[in-house]
Amino acid sequence: MKKQLLNYETLLKVTKAISHSRDPEEVVLMTVESITTALNVKGCTVFLINKSTNGLEVASSYGLSGEYINKGPVSALKSIARSLEEGPIAIYDVKDDPRLQYPEEAVKEGIASILSVPIVAGGYTVGALRVYTAEPWEFSLDDVNFVQAMAYMAGMAMEMARYYKGMKDSIEILKTMRDPKSYKSKRRTPYEGVPVSVIPGKDNRVH
Repeated sequence: MKKQLLNYETLLKVTKAISHSRDPEEVVLMTVESITTALNVKGCTVFLINKSTNGLEVASSYGLSGEYINKGPVSALKSIARSLEEGPIAIYDVKDDPRLQYPEEAVKEGIASILSVPIVAGGYTVGALRVYTAEPWEFSLDDVNFVQAMAYMAGMAMEMARYYKGMKDSIEILKTMRDPKSYKSKRRTPYEGVPVSVIPGKDNRVH
């Protein structure tokens, strides 16, 4: 029961941070640290997908060494790839699981088990949140649900920050607009310079 209450406190803490912060970096930093503390595990990392390279790039990490974080390019197609498409994936033994891209590096880092869940923003998978343990760990349903909830909140934070930035940029554009008579000479379209996130009818979701 104590662990469950701690998880609720962590959820409330991160939810409050999302509602007050306009900086997604601050939220993901709090997310990885809070998960590591709440579950008493070795570490946690937030990856974001680079669509042009199909790579998973570290956005924030806690509890892991720089050597492990910089071990090499992480592929969305090779590193626990199914978790990005099908949902949470738990790996009990990193030494004997073909779904890992860098099993030897994981063993050297002192990692025994990994839980990977997708991060969704605007209806699209944008990354993965991964939890690392030092001892073999049978992740319970409560563990998975808690980590998945934290991943959803991280995705929400990114989406909120994107909309906030689009709104802020649009306001600045409106402030700097001059006399409407000058528009014709510049041949400006109604939405020229306005972020896509605030253009009516546009698909504003993260791709």
